[in-house]
Amino acid sequence: MNRKLTTLALAAAMAAGPAMADLTFPSLSYRTGPFAAGGIPFADGYADYFTMLNERDGGIGGVKANVIECETGYNTEKGVECYEATKGEGALVYQPLSTGITYQLIPKTTADDIPMHTMGYGRTSAKNGNVFSHTFNYPANYWDGASGAINYLLEINGDDISGKKVALVYHNSAYGKEPIRTLEELQKKHGFELILLPVDSPGQEQKSQWLQIRRDRPDYVLMWGWGVMNQVAIQEAANIRFPMENFIGIWWSGAEHDVMPAGSAANGYKALTFHNVGRDFPVFDDIQTHVVDKGLAAGAGDQIGNVLYNRGLYAAMLAAEAARQAQEMNDTADITSGMMRDAMEQLEMTEERMTELGMPNFGPSFKVTCENHGGNGMVGVTQWDAESQTWSLISDFKPTDAEVIGALIEEDSSAYASENNIEPQCN
Repeated sequence: MNRKLTTLALAAAMAAGPAMADLTFPSLSYRTGPFAAGGIPFADGYADYFTMLNERDGGIGGVKANVIECETGYNTEKGVECYEATKGEGALVYQPLSTGITYQLIPKTTADDIPMHTMGYGRTSAKNGNVFSHTFNYPANYWDGASGAINYLLEINGDDISGKKVALVYHNSAYGKEPIRTLEELQKKHGFELILLPVDSPGQEQKSQWLQIRRDRPDYVLMWGWGVMNQVAIQEAANIRFPMENFIGIWWSGAEHDVMPAGSAANGYKALTFHNVGRDFPVFDDIQTHVVDKGLAAGAGDQIGNVLYNRGLYAAMLAAEAARQAQEMNDTADITSGMMRDAMEQLEMTEERMTELGMPNFGPSFKVTCENHGGNGMVGVTQWDAESQTWSLISDFKPTDAEVIGALIEEDSSAYASENNIEPQCN
C-alpha cells in the first residue's frame, strides 16, 4: 500500500512538472567591521525589496526571490570566499559592495558566466562592455562623480573655476584613488588647482590633513570617504570652521550616520548622488505593509528612507527588473545567470516604468547597451539639513563630461584588454 501511494505521488509530481527553483540573489554584505554602519542599511534595503516582491507579487514572474547573505566584513579575501561559497546556489547576479572585491571578481564572474553589478563603485572602466562583458556599473560611476562635482562647482561659479583651489580628501585605497585621474584631466581643462590628501583606513586620524586644509585654504573640499572616515572628516572640517556648503562628498560619503555625529555643525554639507532621498515614494508604503508590519524586515525597520537603505533597495529593484526582462526575453520564469547577463545588457529604465514601480523620479532614466554597461552617467547633488535631520535633492540629475570620461575609459579598458588578451565582445 505504501509503495502504491509513493508511486501515485511521484506520478502526480511528474505530471505537474519540475519544481521551480528560486531566483537567487547573493548579498555580499558587511554587518560587522569598521564599515558596518554603511553596510547594514544597504543590506536591509536590498533584502526588504525582494521580500516585498515575494509577499506582494509572489516573487518575480511567479518565482520567489531568494537572497543569500554572506558576511564579508568589507574584506576582499572574505568577499572572494563568499563568492566561491554561493556561486553554485544558482546565483543570478553579484553586488560586491566593495571596489577591492570587485577587482578580484571581474575575471571570476566572467569565466563563470555570472553578471556583476557594481552600482556607483568598482572599476570605472568596466563601463566599456566591449571589454568587460559581465560587469555593469549603471547608472553612474566614480568618474561621473568626479565630473559631477566639478560641473556643480562650475555651475555655482558662473562656469569659471580657474584659479580656485579644490582639495580631495580620499580613502587611501583603490576606492579612494578612483577619481584622481579624472580630476587631474578636469584640472587641465578648467584651470583649478588640485590638492590631494590621502587618509589611511579606517580614517580616524586626519589631524594633519585638516591642518593642511586650514593652511592652504582651498575654496572647496571633495571627499571620497567611507565609514568612520566621513564622520571624522566632517567633525574636523567643523573644528577648523571650513564652510560646510563648500564641502562635497561622493555618494558613499553622504548618509545620515556620516553627518549626525557632528550635530548642527554638519548643517549645509553636500554629497553627490545617483538616486533620490527620503521615503516619500509609494514603494515605501508597500515595504511597510508587506515587510515591516509582517515582521519580515531584514533589520529593525528603522532604516527605511535613509540614504543607504534607499541605495540597497534601488540596487534590488534594478536586479529584479533585469530578472523580469530575462524571463520575458527567454519565455521562461526559470532563468540562468547567462540569461540575466543578456537582460542586464539590454536594460532600459524609463521614468514611466519607475513610476509604475512606485519610485517616480527615484533615479535617472538610462539605457544599457553592449558597448555601454554604465548608463548615462547622470549625477545629482544632495544637502544635509541638521535641524530637520534630512537630506534634500538640490539639483536635477545632470550629465557629466562624456568627452573626458570617455577617453579615460577607452584608455584604461584598452590596457586591460591587451593585458588579458580580451577580444572585442560587441558586434
